[in-house]
Amino acid sequence: MEAGKNITRADKNIIESFIFRYLPYWPLFTALLLIAGTGAYAYLKYMAKPAYEISANIMVEDQNKGADESKILQALNIASNKIVDNEIEILHSKKIMKDVIDSLFLYAPIYEDRKFTSFSAYTSSPIIIELKGKTKAPEENRIYFSYNRIAETLTISGKSYALNQWVNTPFGAARFHKNNHYLQQSTYPLYFSISDPKEVMDGISSRLKVSTASKLSSVIMLSLTDEVPQRGEDILNLLINNYYKTAVEDKNSLASNTLTFVNKRIQRVSKELDSIENKLRQFKNQKGIVDLSEQGKLYLQNVGDNDRKMTDMNIQLAMLNEVEKYVQENDNKIGIVPSIGGGKDQQLLNQLLQKMYESQMQYERLKKTIPEGNPSMYSLKNEIENIRPTIMDNIRNQRASLLAGKNNLNTGTEKYISMLSSIPAKEKDLLDISRQQAIKNDAYGFLLQKREETALAHAAMVNSSKTINPATASYSPVSPKKLFIFSSSLAAALLLGFAFVNMKESLTNKILFRSDIEQITSIPIVAEIMNIKGKSPQLQEHNMSINQLNFIESFHQLRFAMGLNNRVLNYKKILVTSGNESEGKSFISNNLALSLASSGKKVVLIDFDVRNPKTSGQFGMTDNAGLAEYLDNNEIAIENVVYPTHNKNLFIIPAGFSTTNPTDLLMKKDLEIIFKKLEEDFDYIIMDSAPIDPIIDAYIISEYSDAILFVIRHGHSTKAMLESLQKSNKINALKNTFIVFNDIKTRGFIKKDYGYGYGYGSNKTYGYNYKKIAYQLTNSDTKIARYHKDN
Repeated sequence: MEAGKNITRADKNIIESFIFRYLPYWPLFTALLLIAGTGAYAYLKYMAKPAYEISANIMVEDQNKGADESKILQALNIASNKIVDNEIEILHSKKIMKDVIDSLFLYAPIYEDRKFTSFSAYTSSPIIIELKGKTKAPEENRIYFSYNRIAETLTISGKSYALNQWVNTPFGAARFHKNNHYLQQSTYPLYFSISDPKEVMDGISSRLKVSTASKLSSVIMLSLTDEVPQRGEDILNLLINNYYKTAVEDKNSLASNTLTFVNKRIQRVSKELDSIENKLRQFKNQKGIVDLSEQGKLYLQNVGDNDRKMTDMNIQLAMLNEVEKYVQENDNKIGIVPSIGGGKDQQLLNQLLQKMYESQMQYERLKKTIPEGNPSMYSLKNEIENIRPTIMDNIRNQRASLLAGKNNLNTGTEKYISMLSSIPAKEKDLLDISRQQAIKNDAYGFLLQKREETALAHAAMVNSSKTINPATASYSPVSPKKLFIFSSSLAAALLLGFAFVNMKESLTNKILFRSDIEQITSIPIVAEIMNIKGKSPQLQEHNMSINQLNFIESFHQLRFAMGLNNRVLNYKKILVTSGNESEGKSFISNNLALSLASSGKKVVLIDFDVRNPKTSGQFGMTDNAGLAEYLDNNEIAIENVVYPTHNKNLFIIPAGFSTTNPTDLLMKKDLEIIFKKLEEDFDYIIMDSAPIDPIIDAYIISEYSDAILFVIRHGHSTKAMLESLQKSNKINALKNTFIVFNDIKTRGFIKKDYGYGYGYGSNKTYGYNYKKIAYQLTNSDTKIARYHKDN
């Protein structure tokens, strides 16, 4: 419970310290906050351009992330093999972005010339500008124009141009079109500028964000921030359409290359088949062959089976040779992919070839969008190089298997041929021709089937990605954030105010706070005397301000803090000094003497500062014989230099005048005799001495003093001075020393009677009943402030 109280008390002290330090400067903070708030409002209203967020979603058929292709597409052998990461790079490609910029003429944006800044006129301009040779067009900052709706002409620099025609202009060949996005007429002057398309591309790319919804998702999320919602939607929608168009074109390119290769093979096989059929017809006509014997038919059937098998193997070997030639001669370039049969081994080879082709396609696509040394390019290139040896191994294995099968078939065929030795040579020749015909027929049928499949795939080619959400702009702007702008401006104003106060009060060597004194010396501070500006006021009993009352009470506090009413301490001889001149020691000694005298005590005020007798001057006794004459002349008695004042209880010994050095004067007579004589006649002896640095008068007098008041003046005394006195032990050499913090001024910009609560001292207002104090104070009390001047 006690710990909670301590925390609360600590928090309260922090708050009080904060208020004490900064509240006096509230006009500064108020002005800064008003300026910051007004500036933020003006910025948001006249200069800040709103930015809207436009977003869209598309789904990519990525097999690695669970997206299933249509079974029909798989049956047609046109299944997609996309990777989401690669598609994101394609969406960022320069080619697609350049097509968007050219289609929307973003290289020649049109603006409204408003008072403080320019805003896009994408939907408020009646026309748009198309340039010929955009990449070479010179950049222009502002080209103002006007539009005549009736004549449908554009005027630039006094020259009119018709719409929808290529015309020569000062900035190059241009054509002006009506703006299809025109919504409302602009009330501001219009101008357009010409920018480098590459610069526009970089600007859009920096604002375009393309990412996946999650690691396992094949949905791509696109977002773009733009000043005009309609323009942002057009950019994203056109970007997606161009992406789809590019994907379909790539697939059509693959189907078209395959179809070209098959057609060439069909033409060649057709010619060979025609040649064999003609040869067969001629052979039958010449030899008159009609039928074969039953035994010949049986042998021929077996030989024919072996020959068909041999033919299939030869075809497969020929295909393998074509594939091997394709793999060996292809250098990461897209070419016509040979197609082979549909056996189990051939299916594996077909899959490897298809994978190699798709990798090459991806490599060529990415090669247009990203640099050669990109990790993605390097990965694809390695993948292609790793597939190539696998294909060659598969080809060698199949060739070895086919050659072994051919050897077996040759052995069987030779056996049947030996059995056919009795068959006429004519029938053997006929068999050879028929066998060649069968081979070519099989090859021709296979190629026709492949052509139909490829043609059907080409006709059924569709994009495998689809749009989930088209481009849609946010309802309200995402920037600037008004709350953030206002809060930042106000925070900056407060920080500027805090910095000003801290620099004003911290970056100085002057003593401004009580804590500055307490950090340097341990000598107690018995009073804080506030400043009263202007000439000495004549205070009235019932018409005194809070500052005037505080001023009077500060000397009451000084008396009680020193224990002047304490009989045990019995401080009767009080020396008042300071570190340097103009610290206010004469002011303190005079007002302390007046305060003691007003309380009924008999007080004598001695002006020991012969060099600068300000106390004597304040009482109008500069020309009176005083302390100097007494010390310099043994014939003058001390009673002869004691003069009465306006207060019956206050007497003064002026400084007087002598040509002798003041320090030597103090050593001429025994001061102890003087003080004993004065102690018999007075209750208190107040001594106004010279500063302790560099004069030693105060040290001489301090031997006969009961207490010493060391005066430090706010905003005048320096920390270096006090530190020097502390280090040199000059101030500590004085016995029973007390510090008076003098001339404390209120802080801030508006000076009112706030008391110490807003001053530099550590104490707050005393909390007395001021009306009661004013009633009890005597006329002599009110005269304490009469002599408050900068001393």
